[in-house]
Amino acid sequence: MASQGIKNIVIAGGGTAGWMAAASLAKLLGKHLNITLIESDAIGTVGVGEATIPTLLTLHRLLDINEQEFVAAVQGTFKLGIQFENWRGIGKDYIHSFGFTGKDCWAASFQHFWLKGAERGIVSDYGDYCTEHLAAREEKFAVLPSNGLNYAYHMDAGLYAQFLRKMAEKHGATRIEGKIDKVNLDHSSGDIRSLTLADGQTIEGDLFIDCSGFRGLLIEQALHVGYEDWRHWLPCDSAVAMQTRSVRDPLPYTRAIARESGWQWRIPLQHRVGNGLVYCSRYGSDEQAAQVLRDNVEGEAITEPRVIKFQPGIRRKAWHKNCVALGLASGFIEPLESTSIHLIQRGIIRLLQMFPQDAVCEEDINEYNRQTRFESENIRDFIILHYCVTERDDSPFWRYCRNMEIPESLAHRIELFRKTARVFKVPTELFGENSWTQVMLGQGITPQAYHPIVDMMTDQELTNFLDSIRDSVRRIVRQLPSHQPFIDRYCGSLRKAS
Repeated sequence: MASQGIKNIVIAGGGTAGWMAAASLAKLLGKHLNITLIESDAIGTVGVGEATIPTLLTLHRLLDINEQEFVAAVQGTFKLGIQFENWRGIGKDYIHSFGFTGKDCWAASFQHFWLKGAERGIVSDYGDYCTEHLAAREEKFAVLPSNGLNYAYHMDAGLYAQFLRKMAEKHGATRIEGKIDKVNLDHSSGDIRSLTLADGQTIEGDLFIDCSGFRGLLIEQALHVGYEDWRHWLPCDSAVAMQTRSVRDPLPYTRAIARESGWQWRIPLQHRVGNGLVYCSRYGSDEQAAQVLRDNVEGEAITEPRVIKFQPGIRRKAWHKNCVALGLASGFIEPLESTSIHLIQRGIIRLLQMFPQDAVCEEDINEYNRQTRFESENIRDFIILHYCVTERDDSPFWRYCRNMEIPESLAHRIELFRKTARVFKVPTELFGENSWTQVMLGQGITPQAYHPIVDMMTDQELTNFLDSIRDSVRRIVRQLPSHQPFIDRYCGSLRKAS
């Protein structure tokens, strides 16, 4: 390996993870690499992850993807956040929006000013001070200059894989159709030497990327890195998914609706709606879950409910020997905050930043795994927050969530906010202070104090400060078009052409 360098990259599996990796490597490093992706038409992909977060725009800019062409190709709509319904309690809803709320000062974030305003009775809903929040509620959207709105996408995951495949092949990546029958190891080093397909063909490589889904064909079945189970914190271990016809204009946000033993997603695309129910099999059968989903969708069913089993957690190593696992092969955190595609993206970017020149370096492997674990644990904590901070006790599932032990890292954040209203973003973690604040307030935590610097303002100064922010948000949102008309103008002609 050291003598020949890293030239031959073999990607095991297609889908979103495989083709994101192939497109990124081919576009950004393709002149120096031979990239082969092995994909079997006989093996389906999970393909239900149709909601994203704003970080995807960063990768798309890096890959020079034309947004209008992309949105048209994937039947996409725009997303300003997630509406959480019945999570705090039945009938109590809130939105976790993208972007920033209000204005911070050097010592204290906006929530401190808002909290004093709430004491004085001079504020309205926390979301009224965030452009994305108000735009979502009023079902408005536009792509504004200078990143004036923070947004993401709803998209058809299968169409996205096709879109990326075209890019990857344009930049030299090669697809081989076939089923991997055997992973061949080098007995002296323990590295993967080659993959043998069912038809007897052998594909050799220097670096292998495992995008084989939950199976972890390379990283687990061949290299046996082990798996860390997080079901005691994230008890949902199943999902049932189906598609329905659209019956209304698409909302510019994802809906996450808490049910008796889990939660339901509704993701609006241009041509259909993606629906699913994430649930805990200890508190209900697959048949019961499918019926709950059928009873709570809108529009005619396009597909029958499909059950997906998963185990929340992560591989003990995402990179081992000369194999890097991406997507479901590297672990799974349920899609409550639409982080699945983000974690694929981060894994790819991390690999590109640490890409070996002559040979795989153990120090790079260790750093890659350290960063992967750190990011995954922070996302894990944020997801657990939605479950453990709740007023619901109407079912065994919710009683378990209310009373379960949680990671110390999360317990500290919750108590810090409860006592002081303080939130500190850990460097390099995904979710910022505004995200933590919106969810903790939305789930029902009312801080007991605010920062004393707020008292430097008189009541009138505070009123003027809060009103000016809210008025500015209203002015911007008032000028935005409705979501569907914007989509029609933005990519309607491209959609018809395709």
